[in-house]
Amino acid sequence: RVWGMFAPLLLVLLQPPGAASAAALPVVINTWAFRTAAETAWRVLESGGSELDAVERGCGQCEIDQCDGSVGYGGSPDESGETTLDAMIMDGNTMEVGAVADLRYVKNAIGVARKVIEYTKHTLLVGESASLFAVRMGFPYEDLTTQKSLSLYSEWLNKSCQPNYWKNVVPDSSKSCGPYKRPGKVTYKEEQTISQRRFHNHDTIGMVVIGANGTVATGTSTNGAIHKIPGRVGDSPIAGAGSYADSTAGGAAATGDGDIMMRFLPSYQAVEYMRMGTDPAVACQKVISRIQKYAPKFFGAVICANTTGSYGAACNKIPGFTQFHFMVSSPLLNQPSEQVVDCI
Repeated sequence: RVWGMFAPLLLVLLQPPGAASAAALPVVINTWAFRTAAETAWRVLESGGSELDAVERGCGQCEIDQCDGSVGYGGSPDESGETTLDAMIMDGNTMEVGAVADLRYVKNAIGVARKVIEYTKHTLLVGESASLFAVRMGFPYEDLTTQKSLSLYSEWLNKSCQPNYWKNVVPDSSKSCGPYKRPGKVTYKEEQTISQRRFHNHDTIGMVVIGANGTVATGTSTNGAIHKIPGRVGDSPIAGAGSYADSTAGGAAATGDGDIMMRFLPSYQAVEYMRMGTDPAVACQKVISRIQKYAPKFFGAVICANTTGSYGAACNKIPGFTQFHFMVSSPLLNQPSEQVVDCI
């Protein structure tokens, strides 16, 4: 009775770095405080849906909700003003992956990624061809541009296209819009860290679902880095980078500066640490520490869960980003709960 009275007050649980979480199955864990995504995935499991169903519907909910403007249509326009989507889904039983990148004119990116598993022998489809595949699979062809994304784009143009992702080009990309080209003689400048100016408007939904019998599925969905160079693909749709699932060990998903994080395959690495018996929270921390050596100012976080239902998260501490919020649903919690971890 008492627990029932006070449960609403315990919505945000602070998890000390490295603390082992209580374990119970099934478990759903997702990046950021995307509550409706967590609730949707949990409902799917409760109603007898598969782990893959839960991931697809949970991440798909964020696509509908346009979570943080960084998932789904109408957010993060690229340099030409277009919103494009990246997503993946992975089955930890069969190790099958379905992914789409630079997807245009189709809103349900993770739904299309699931169809790549179900109806092709491929893993990753990209660009216009991925959109044509989606339409063949019955997805409606829709404009992903909204008034919001158009205004974000025009504001950026009015600020001389700042910030952007070019370097070592002419005209000077830190002062003007392109078109840019290679200079006759290149004098390389030290790369600015883009992370610090990105984290308020670029996040991804990453989700790990572990069923009652320990079956693992993971997925991601995003509209990528705002004002990215057209054709850019980040970590989200790349197996082992954006997420990774293995029903013999666990699952992990990453969020943050995909251009840096994808170089380290953080989700794959975290799952391998858990396979060796490392606690999920520690596995996440080890992955973050590994990236820190090369990119100390990167913006990013990782969530991890093993096949017993123990889970954890870790993030890199930079100015303005000292804690990471994520959602957990498990039989030990009476509802999906927002949890917080201090960055390292």
